[in-house]
Amino acid sequence: MFLSSVGLSLYCFCMVKFKENWYKYVIIVLLGLQAAVFLIFRGNSYLQIHDNLDLFMAHYRMLGINGLWFAHNTDAPILHGVSRDLFGSEFSLYNILYVIFPGVWAYLTGYALKIAIGMFSFVLLCRDCLGKRYADSRPVILVIACAFGLIPVFPAYGIAFTSVPLIVFLLRRLYLAETGEITAGESADKTGLTHRLFNKRTVPLYLGIFLYPLLSYFSYHGFFILCYMVAAVIILWIRDRRFPVSLFLSIIILSAGYIVFEYRLFGAMLFTDTVTIRTTMEHGELSFGQAMLTALQEFVNASFHSQDSHTYVVLPVVMIGIIVINAGYIHSKQYKRILSDPVNLIMIWILFNVLIFGLYQFAPFRQLFEMLVPPLTGFEFARTAYFNTFLWYAELAVVCVRLCETGRRSRRIWANAIVTAAVIAVMFVPQVYNDFYYTCYNQAYRIIRQKETSTVNYNEFYSKDLFEEIKTEIGYNGEWSAAYGMHPGILNYNGIATVDGYLGFYGQDYKEKWQRVEAPAFEGSPSLKSYFDGWGARVSLYSGSDENTYAPMRTLEIKDRRLVVDMEELKSLNCRYIFSRVEFSNADEIGLDLVGEYEGYGSPYMIYVYDTGS
Repeated sequence: MFLSSVGLSLYCFCMVKFKENWYKYVIIVLLGLQAAVFLIFRGNSYLQIHDNLDLFMAHYRMLGINGLWFAHNTDAPILHGVSRDLFGSEFSLYNILYVIFPGVWAYLTGYALKIAIGMFSFVLLCRDCLGKRYADSRPVILVIACAFGLIPVFPAYGIAFTSVPLIVFLLRRLYLAETGEITAGESADKTGLTHRLFNKRTVPLYLGIFLYPLLSYFSYHGFFILCYMVAAVIILWIRDRRFPVSLFLSIIILSAGYIVFEYRLFGAMLFTDTVTIRTTMEHGELSFGQAMLTALQEFVNASFHSQDSHTYVVLPVVMIGIIVINAGYIHSKQYKRILSDPVNLIMIWILFNVLIFGLYQFAPFRQLFEMLVPPLTGFEFARTAYFNTFLWYAELAVVCVRLCETGRRSRRIWANAIVTAAVIAVMFVPQVYNDFYYTCYNQAYRIIRQKETSTVNYNEFYSKDLFEEIKTEIGYNGEWSAAYGMHPGILNYNGIATVDGYLGFYGQDYKEKWQRVEAPAFEGSPSLKSYFDGWGARVSLYSGSDENTYAPMRTLEIKDRRLVVDMEELKSLNCRYIFSRVEFSNADEIGLDLVGEYEGYGSPYMIYVYDTGS
């Protein structure tokens, strides 16, 4: 009887503690699961290849093994030698990881930092906005912050995505300091404007704004943050009938920060006369109706670089919340509150962003913008939609905080359930960059089915040991080379200089050179010709029969095993070797000598190395 009483008391105590701390258990379990999966599998994790391993990771390793991170006035061994300045800045938190850590550990550290910075900045902003109300909504805010930190966005700029709340926090604090409202609800500071602008509280904020570009990236977020800040200055100036000096100063300081920390990017954009491929890129020729449909699709699903899993839980909850909140204002005839409620203002911002995303692909609108601002020709200002990753979760926080503040226990339970469902959706719904999901899926498939999927993992994709063996066998000494049947990034990663590669910003003259190299292949590959002519960022040896020869699959199945290329143009680039996953059926015909066939070292590849005689 005594033991039963003790057991019942212990059970009740545990249940009470669980109810009080449920959100902590949710966060700890989910983050612990993420950490366990990646720490167990490490280089055997299935990390997204498209626009990830085939691009930035290969570039960063190339810069590292060639000692180019801090180099100046030199070329990188890609695309027959392009300026080192066209690659990432050494003054970026994410990039610094690749200076410090080897390969996959830099990637996984960046992944963890994206989560930590996202959670920290989201909670920091919510605490600042809610003030004393934060304590009552803390559980749902923390779970939403966890979901926001976990969003599966573009890995190389994941920190730039999840740090957006931090810059909003810094700007908000400065503005409140200027107006005398250090926190909402406090009495106005009666001191002079100069003191309110510059004091022991504001100077660290200005410093934080200057250093913020360490977390951000100008082309993805910085340009638009500055545009939003200009709009905020105008709006607040009109609303308050007083010029917001702190925001204006912040624009100057933040701009200076981007220029300092991304000096290579600004030098390449502003201080060179080189005509780049950005001027000939095609950005879509949709009709106005199609552009609006594209905007709607972006509103519902989000484009693949910024897929944030908002479709499944966040979107329906937010839309229902907006309807209920505004119906209440209409019922009570409080029409003015509709125009000032945060839930509506944030939604207007979301709609503006997706509208720009759609209109960017409507030629008359894009051409008007480029005519007004010529230096931004080819600039993808559709990236306004990238800010919706933060805004959707901000909307969810607004709606769920309202539920918690009603005082009804049932509504608080609903809020708890909603945010838990939201974070689970982020973790377990397959999205383009959901490395956790794909690692779990592919490893489970391998264990249960006792065979591999068609996808390759990090170690297999780069096959570092195999390529080290190949380089030793052929006596490789920096000769220009090209890839066939695989991404050139694999060669870049393994220290092989390439005449091909993947880069979104290089000279138009080299694109035209490569069009001549590939002219014979393009005769039989109309879709590949259109793809390269309209974009040009992927410089590869293409199929002569419109087949995808660089798909990163475990088994490469292609019908046309010829290499169709203008060999004289290729040799004029001093291309000595071709590393191929395909044994060319016409090697003798086009003058290629087979140096050797290589496999093993845990790689899924059979690599054929050909000498062009160049």
